[in-house]
Amino acid sequence: MELGKGFAFVGRQYRITIDNTHYYIDLVFYHRILKCFVLIDLKINSVKHQDIGQMNMYLGYFASEENMVDDNPPIGIILSRYKDELLVQYATYGMDSNLFVSKYELYLPNRHELEKLVNEILEN
Repeated sequence: MELGKGFAFVGRQYRITIDNTHYYIDLVFYHRILKCFVLIDLKINSVKHQDIGQMNMYLGYFASEENMVDDNPPIGIILSRYKDELLVQYATYGMDSNLFVSKYELYLPNRHELEKLVNEILEN
């Protein structure tokens, strides 16, 4: 899997402990160029407001416990099969802008579908 230049793999099912309770972050990377941790949470179905709150907790933990003095704030990415834009808007209200929720595709679109998607984006 290619993420791009600068990513270093830190761990899969990365365990953090808060008040004697263990939590597991699906994927943790460190981006050497951005100088920040990138936390990725994978969801099989639709994202729920609890998932967003959980990622926000992970971001707070990494900012306080894992970051070095010269590191930038961590970035959180939740990838889910379905994304309800309105739920994400309300669940992230007032939160740090370093938390992103995105829909993933199981298969790459064919050429026709990709051209249609690009044209729709360009028209807006």
